[in-house]
Amino acid sequence: MKFGVIFATLVGLALAVWLILHIGIEPVFAAIASVGIGGFALICLYGFVVVALMGSGWFALLPHGTPRDLATFVIGRQTRDSAGDILPFSQFGGIVIGARYAIVRGIAAPLAFASMVADVTTELMAQIAFIVIGVGLGVSALRASATMAPYVNGLMLGTFLLVPGVAAFVFLQQRGSAFAERIAARFLPAAVKQTVAFGQAMQQMYASPVRLAASATIHLLAWIGSGIAIWISVRLIGGHISIFSAIAIEALLAALRSATVFVPAAIGVQEAGYAALMPLFGLGPEIGLAVSLLRRARDVVVGVPVLLAWQAMESRRALARPAQT
Repeated sequence: MKFGVIFATLVGLALAVWLILHIGIEPVFAAIASVGIGGFALICLYGFVVVALMGSGWFALLPHGTPRDLATFVIGRQTRDSAGDILPFSQFGGIVIGARYAIVRGIAAPLAFASMVADVTTELMAQIAFIVIGVGLGVSALRASATMAPYVNGLMLGTFLLVPGVAAFVFLQQRGSAFAERIAARFLPAAVKQTVAFGQAMQQMYASPVRLAASATIHLLAWIGSGIAIWISVRLIGGHISIFSAIAIEALLAALRSATVFVPAAIGVQEAGYAALMPLFGLGPEIGLAVSLLRRARDVVVGVPVLLAWQAMESRRALARPAQT
């Protein structure tokens, strides 16, 4: 593990612990306990709905005539998220593991990696739209805060500057396949053993604007669904917040997580974000921390079995096909 990753993890963990101690252990864990086992089960089940939408966005990119097993892409998406949320990697590590899961399930390596690159692109497009929606819904609360008001214009400018960045990324994928091949060679060498096949797979991803639009739309619905998850958690705790405010909070947190993508699992960043944003919408910071910790608990309860199952698949494949491994 690189020193920078270890350092970012330790700083984030220290920040999370400090926040809990500063706000108060008792109110934070009282808010968590008020959810109950049934409420936590509901949070976990709803999380599957959001993940299914995300996996469907990836699945929508596949051309007709290629393997189209929706379950593979839904579970692959959960594997990707679980790796990013639990293992000591940045989100980039989770992306590679998600593509690896698809390969183990029988998807050709060039197609798995090319579709993952395209999926990251359409999800980023959707995320930008989601952040714009969230800023629009929360701009009045942000401007009313003496702390946040000076940063509103910068946040809006930074969001809109992401648009040409995504356009350039798409251009490089379409016109500069060598760039994408270098990325694949760096993170998933098996995907570029046949560079011609990989280049063809990349072309297939962008051959249909309809598939791209469908993927981006599904991802936008998933982002909105993640905002509704915040509303569900707050309501289970006993707080009162509108769905629109919850969506605004999640969108602003998404912007914060994107800016700190190098921090593994956004540890500390997520906790600080929720604790700072909840008071803007009339809730205490302890509710924000409770929501964050419930989300972490859901990631662990779901993610650990998923990662163990993925590792078991890899082990069986290694034993069955030692030459390829």
